[in-house]
Amino acid sequence: MRAGLVAVLGLAVASAGCGAGQRRGGRGVELILHGGDVWTMDPARPRARTVAIDGGRVVALGGEEVLARRGPATRVIELKGRVVLPGLVDGHAHLGGLGRSLEILALRWVVSEAAVADLVRAAAARLPAGAWIQGRGWDQNLWTPAAFPTRASLDAAAPGAPVILRRVDGHAAWVSSEVLKRAGIDRTTADPPGGLIERDAAGEPTGVLVDNAMELVARVVPEADDATLERWILAGARACLEVGLVGVHDMGVDEPTAAVYRRLAAAGKLPLRVYGFVEDEQQGPRAGAVERALAREPERGPGRFKLGGIKLYADGALGSRGAALLADYADDPGNSGLVLTTRARIEEVARGALAHGWQIGVHAIGDRANRDVLDAYAAVLEAAPVVRKLRWRVEHAQVVAPEDLPRFGAMDVLAAMQPVHATSDMPWAEARLGPARVRGAYAWRSILAGGGRIVGGSDFPVEEATPLAGLYAATTRQDRTGAPDGGWYPAERLSIDEALAAFTTAPAYAAFEEATRGRLAPGFAADVTVIEAPAKGQAALSPAHLLAAKVALTLVDGALAFEAK
Repeated sequence: MRAGLVAVLGLAVASAGCGAGQRRGGRGVELILHGGDVWTMDPARPRARTVAIDGGRVVALGGEEVLARRGPATRVIELKGRVVLPGLVDGHAHLGGLGRSLEILALRWVVSEAAVADLVRAAAARLPAGAWIQGRGWDQNLWTPAAFPTRASLDAAAPGAPVILRRVDGHAAWVSSEVLKRAGIDRTTADPPGGLIERDAAGEPTGVLVDNAMELVARVVPEADDATLERWILAGARACLEVGLVGVHDMGVDEPTAAVYRRLAAAGKLPLRVYGFVEDEQQGPRAGAVERALAREPERGPGRFKLGGIKLYADGALGSRGAALLADYADDPGNSGLVLTTRARIEEVARGALAHGWQIGVHAIGDRANRDVLDAYAAVLEAAPVVRKLRWRVEHAQVVAPEDLPRFGAMDVLAAMQPVHATSDMPWAEARLGPARVRGAYAWRSILAGGGRIVGGSDFPVEEATPLAGLYAATTRQDRTGAPDGGWYPAERLSIDEALAAFTTAPAYAAFEEATRGRLAPGFAADVTVIEAPAKGQAALSPAHLLAAKVALTLVDGALAFEAK
């Protein structure tokens, strides 16, 4: 009886979109994806074999009966059992930063300070004299000893050159003496609020600047022009499409970058969807960006670029010991991290956002920072319950006190979390936090259990952009070698369905697009990610096969944006 009912429903769905083919003069729909294992993320029809697409929308799903939509102009792609997913979206990323990272020194996984210096030396040899040498990705936690580097090695590698190398998380910069000189930083320079100038035993700056201290050198680093910003955005977009991403939430868009996005979108040249957040800049030439944004309404209309959120930073990062903690670091007594934005400022901006309907996403890594953000939101929520409809977010929600975990669900605050952060940080996170506090770190299952919603992402270029790595980390809590056995604090793992939701339906909800995106259903945007895996069916997305899987096709608005060769 049930099988017959499903068949009838399938035929009904197929019939519901027949007008599309008729409107095309009897030529049939534009595209049919046939013979795949379609994970729709639609509770009304979780799985299908064939998808018909027309006018940028899904018009029918089902089995062989959907082929009736075929006409002489229809392209049919035979999937041969490949996995078809609603287009995957990265809910916390930096698109221009990804494109930029392709042009500067790549320092991720470089195993020592000396090895980084060798790369700087090679760059100095090929660049014009006096040119800036820039890079990103160094991580002292991978070195022996795990200590911050100094300017001395940069000065020896590139004498007199301006060198700036950002840490993997973007929350610290390692600079040469020439950069300190140009910025006027010496032993008399005070640490700015929310920042730290690392110093040696004699009080001299070592060349490492943490969090807001980086602003002291930002004004002397050459700014990118519009042509460069466009090049970075388009390069980042191409890289995203190749790994199956149809969209990103760009968490930190300054005003020049927003202008480039708008121009690309208006010209039909933006190849994926971007939901942007205005970055809070309290210093420098673009100070006051948030206040200017709050004087107008958010952008949430049609089109591939929308600027709908405000991004604040409550604290720094765990890797550089800038995350704000309720108690001192277990491996650095006397240090409890840095507060980059006060709770009062967060609450002030939240009230302004409420007045104009803006979403807020506040970067919060440490348990103190997360509590400050939740407390600030609660203060506004008490006065105006409508805030629940604005889908405010905490970015990272990385270390949360146990008593604060249920507050995400109770307050309808979205937890925008990056599964790969857990597997990248697990070798040293417990040393930072201690065995008790680490149990509130990367606590995905606990947040879901409290009724919360997780928006999945990668924070690229901090991590690699591929969402398949995020799905693997979320479902295993293991690195690529399968360590540790059983997963790191495995009780916090997600199921594959929960992990997929974090990269499909949850980002759509977070961008106020759940009625048109995030699932494959009639009338929804035809944003599609097709996966080629070593196995078929349910096994294709199992941990054993996820890392070996490849993206075969990426479609945005029904158009083929990437096809593997």
